[in-house]
Amino acid sequence: MKKFLNQIMAGNFHPVLTKGTWYCIQAGLSPKLAVQFELDAKQRKHNSVLKIIHTSDWHLGHQLHGFDRIHEHQAFLNWLKDLLITEQADALIVAGDIFDTANPPASAWQMLYRFLAEVYRSIPDFNLVFTGGNHDSPSKLDAPHELLKAFDLHMIGGVSRDADGKLDTERLLVPLTDKRGNTAAWVMAVPFLRSADLRTQHLDEVEDRLIAGVETLYQEVYAVATERREPQQALIATGHVYMASGQLSEMSERRVLGGNQHALPASIFAEDIDYVALGHLHLAQKVAGQARIRYCGSPIPLSLSERNYQHQVLSVEFEDGKQQKITSHIVPRSVDLLRVPEKALPLDSVIKELEQWCPETLPIEQQPLLEVPVLMDAPQPLLREKIRAALEGKSVRLAKITPTYSQQASQSPLDHKRLDEVTPEQVFDFGWQQKFEGEPSSAIKSAFTQLLDQRDNEEC
Repeated sequence: MKKFLNQIMAGNFHPVLTKGTWYCIQAGLSPKLAVQFELDAKQRKHNSVLKIIHTSDWHLGHQLHGFDRIHEHQAFLNWLKDLLITEQADALIVAGDIFDTANPPASAWQMLYRFLAEVYRSIPDFNLVFTGGNHDSPSKLDAPHELLKAFDLHMIGGVSRDADGKLDTERLLVPLTDKRGNTAAWVMAVPFLRSADLRTQHLDEVEDRLIAGVETLYQEVYAVATERREPQQALIATGHVYMASGQLSEMSERRVLGGNQHALPASIFAEDIDYVALGHLHLAQKVAGQARIRYCGSPIPLSLSERNYQHQVLSVEFEDGKQQKITSHIVPRSVDLLRVPEKALPLDSVIKELEQWCPETLPIEQQPLLEVPVLMDAPQPLLREKIRAALEGKSVRLAKITPTYSQQASQSPLDHKRLDEVTPEQVFDFGWQQKFEGEPSSAIKSAFTQLLDQRDNEEC
């Protein structure tokens, strides 16, 4: 390319643009002998181009019904590192729930730091932004912040305020640089917000003080971000929240922010925010039909109910500060979650189907995690032992047996009663009737009474 440019400057070649393609015509020669070359349009215009990868809800250290997920998480992180390289991404944003618990095992920290080190070595000048989720400990994520920041790795576990209650917006604003080293975007790196992070005392006559408190905090960060933002710079926000109309998965998520009723409206994000990278919900989805506000979902299934999810990460491309393209990248499934049989059957039929089943032979860490639904009229003695015997020698790990009872639940006789108006025995009797046909036997009642007596004696 440099050679041709020098020839053009010397007058030996003449550049000609035809149908969007640049041709270099040698002076004095027929166009048939022209030498074709293409000049990169972005290089000619010097446009600001940025590509980010959005992911969330890794839940490192997670266990599913007693089985660790180390193999699955390591396979995902290896795949993600390769994706960052092949996509020539400029930044990675992880929107909360990096870990599964506030006190993750050492192996989970090692996995995270190993990933950060490999990315830093493989992709110089790469931007990494991690924000805390409701499963993360803010103080533990914030502890290495200054060290990681020296390597342009930003980890924000929680928000902080000074003695007067003023929000520290400096830590929450992260610049993202493009491949030329220019600031191409600003990230409002807001982590999961707990009730104590909000200032609601001054909020009068509002329908929901907590939602208003969240909106106020985002407005504070947004105000500072817009002051720093220059033309042709994108504005990106993060959040680890439950948004109104968001679709939850069973058994692995819950509504957050001080109770089940606080679902946040999309209006908390200003209209000129180019992209909102959300975490918390494990199913990838848009919010309020807006392509710019996205949950990317978790990279691996975190409950058996998520076995049919298409787990993914999102790549988002910006040009001159405007979002241009969003692409889903499906995460390869390294361990299958299976349900055999697909629908609950009587135990004899389940045993027969399991005995005839021949799953592929795999190393133990790659063996599928299995849920077995069983249709029953009453509790079955030695149920787990019978199912384990049917699976003997098969390359599968039994995660859960799900009993389904044919007796339908009747209306509760305890409806509309306060808890202090009913006895533990009444609650136990009703619970038994909900699951099993008829009343509990005298032996079962006696055992329950003994447990109550034991509890009362321990409290004394």
